Amino acid sequence: MLTLPNILTLSRIVAIPLLAFLLWWPGWEVGFLMAFALYCLMGITDYFDGYLARSSGAVSKLGIFLDPIADKIMVASVILVLAAQGVLRGPYVGDAHVVAGLIILVREIAVSGLREFLGPLQVSVPVSRLAKWKTTFQMLALGSLILGQGLPNWNVMVSGIEANVPHTVGLVTLWGAAILTVITGWDYLRVGLKHMD
Repeated sequence: MLTLPNILTLSRIVAIPLLAFLLWWPGWEVGFLMAFALYCLMGITDYFDGYLARSSGAVSKLGIFLDPIADKIMVASVILVLAAQGVLRGPYVGDAHVVAGLIILVREIAVSGLREFLGPLQVSVPVSRLAKWKTTFQMLALGSLILGQGLPNWNVMVSGIEANVPHTVGLVTLWGAAILTVITGWDYLRVGLKHMD
């Protein structure tokens, strides 16, 4: 159980409350910069736990169980705290950016339920290349949104509107992730529907 990959996965889960705490205080720029550093560290451990498990032949049932859970808890926690603190807000559409976060959360819950349903049927749902792109957009979006709060003066003028660079990148990639989320979620659902007769 206590292999290095599993320890890395568990460390991500243990770090989630600290990440949420650092994101909880609007206007605390140092806290958001610390949260960004922690978020990046968690992303690095996410890559290395899988890489080490495969390269060393240390893939375990515990790791297979915990890794996606750690990812989903981290993503859900960040989206919920950012939404609660009003970070998912931008020009033209205001709070409507929360919808992109909601789409991502609904898809994560739905796919988890689908995997649980298909598990006893011995049907696996492989991760597609598009789903990996979705994850990349999602991680980039959340990291950028956190960084934007830590660097509130990194602004440019766009069409007469002052925009924070990382925050704007975060909102755009969050919608990109939401669109990919719908596409990949539908792909997974089609696989599941074939076994629901």
